[in-house]
Amino acid sequence: MEITNSENNNNSEAEKALDPVQQNVEVKDSTNNEIEITETAEENAVPQETTTSPVVEENIPVEKPVIEIPEEDYTTLSQEELLNSLKKLIAGYPVQLIKDQVEAIHTQFNKNFDEAAAASKSEFIAEGGNEIDFHYTTPLKREFNEAYFDYKDKRNQYYKNIQTNLENNLKTRLQLIEDLKILIADTEKTVNQKFNVFKDIKENWHQAGAIPKDKNNITWNTFYHHVDKFYEIVHLDREFRDKDFKINLEQKVKIIERAKELTQEASPTRAFRELQVLHKIWKEEIGPVAKEYKDLIWDKFSELTKNIHDKRQEYFAEQDAKQEINLTRRREIITEITAIAERNKTGHNDWQKCIKEVEALHDTFKSVGRVPNEFKNSIWDEFRAAERLFNKGKNEFYKGMKGEQLENLKKKKELIEIAEANKDSEDFEVTTPLMKKIQNDWKKIGHVPRKESDKIWKQFKDACNYYFDRIHNKKDEANKEQLENYEKKVSFIENLKNEALGDLDAITSKISEWKTLGTVPFKMRKVEEDFSKALDGLFSKLNLNKQEAELIKFETKLAELKDQDDERLIQSEKSFIKKKIDDIKGDIIQLENNLQFFKHADKSNPLVADVFKRIDKHQDELSIWQKKWNKIKSL
Repeated sequence: MEITNSENNNNSEAEKALDPVQQNVEVKDSTNNEIEITETAEENAVPQETTTSPVVEENIPVEKPVIEIPEEDYTTLSQEELLNSLKKLIAGYPVQLIKDQVEAIHTQFNKNFDEAAAASKSEFIAEGGNEIDFHYTTPLKREFNEAYFDYKDKRNQYYKNIQTNLENNLKTRLQLIEDLKILIADTEKTVNQKFNVFKDIKENWHQAGAIPKDKNNITWNTFYHHVDKFYEIVHLDREFRDKDFKINLEQKVKIIERAKELTQEASPTRAFRELQVLHKIWKEEIGPVAKEYKDLIWDKFSELTKNIHDKRQEYFAEQDAKQEINLTRRREIITEITAIAERNKTGHNDWQKCIKEVEALHDTFKSVGRVPNEFKNSIWDEFRAAERLFNKGKNEFYKGMKGEQLENLKKKKELIEIAEANKDSEDFEVTTPLMKKIQNDWKKIGHVPRKESDKIWKQFKDACNYYFDRIHNKKDEANKEQLENYEKKVSFIENLKNEALGDLDAITSKISEWKTLGTVPFKMRKVEEDFSKALDGLFSKLNLNKQEAELIKFETKLAELKDQDDERLIQSEKSFIKKKIDDIKGDIIQLENNLQFFKHADKSNPLVADVFKRIDKHQDELSIWQKKWNKIKSL
């Protein structure tokens, strides 16, 4: 298209597009979105922060996702865990974002390594080595150094590439300025030819990337200074100038519309970052507009900018408040851990309870959100100090407890030696009291280290059982009389089932007769249970008090236990009775608690009456078992 200087072009399409703004009515972009123009401001008053986020179609930026590196307490990790954490960071996050985490890992790894080296050196010298000959390293250290230096190389290369790109972009922009100067000074090209070259220069300028910050303003100002000079040269061609102004106005209108959308963005930080891109495009990539619209559109853009800034400040104020709350919560947790550390503990169980409490508080502390930056490191230092205080007390307790447990282990091993030395003894009269004594001594000795507990108990139990089983087997083999007694008792039970005993005296007489039949072999004790069942059948036919019947049967059982002369059987029966008493008492307490759910515990209520009935039944059973307990205690 030929560019002319005709006065008839003063009302070109570009001017018509700008007329509505000039008349202070409205501006519409190509999508018919209305933008009201009201206030005025300095166009050069750009925000202080800048960004180099990418620009896409229509010069509108695309939001980059925000990458957050999770917090972790590296002081609690082993060297192998620190190496794994370092590798995960390098593989999973951009190198420019992980400096703080990597350096924290590096510091802690070296601290752990130095401690291990110091311990190894002390051992080396203690064994007669010369300090000058000492050298310490590990494969893990070499692997860690390789990973760390790999990170340093990648990070250095990243910033070197950025600097190289900035310098190359600066060279490109400076060359474009020189090209523009040459174009302005060229007297041979026609206006159309100059216009085409100028369009190429501007397009290349917009596509050129970021440059060093210290060169940014002077380079931009120099370029647009020469752009203005170019316009002065072609100022007689209004159509060309106004077309450029129109294009620039349309682009800035679109930026204003996008800024208006950003005022509704849910994330103030995301809106602010994109706003920085819009300002950069406005200032550096879009040329001037007609002077009569310059202040109007800048005022609107500034108004929207202030709106986004205000929302961002409100957001940060809310975040500051939340971080203060998080700081308070973390300090509360530190206080709780300190209180647990200073609390008096009575023993192993108490310490185990405290350890679980501190572990839970540790997890809670890590789950609490961010705190103000100025307290980020100090609050972790306070937390670790509180945990060290607790761990110091814990270690001292278990160190002392370990010594006591080792002494207990020594005592129990001595008892094992006695048991194993006597388990094959044939002198039963002397050895049996000895074996019973060491069993009682074992119970009186306290805890041993957990890893030894099951092992030594099995050794001791096997030796004792071996001895007592020998006694039982000897008796079974040697005592033919007991075998005869067994046959008599089996026959006695069969005859008893066929007899009709009409009163308690007759049954009591049979019980007395049963006692005269003597003891039976250890493995044939079930005959006693058979006799008890037979008695149940006889008692059921009599109108006999249940308690009385149970106690008569129990007397018979006690007599059998005495005849067996086995302390284990008596202890087993005692444990059984004691458990029954505890179970019945528990049932009674539960039933009594159930009565509290009734507003009026009136026995006229069938449910209440049933509860009272069950309580009475349990009381009767309890009475029987308590009497059994009193009898067996007397043995």
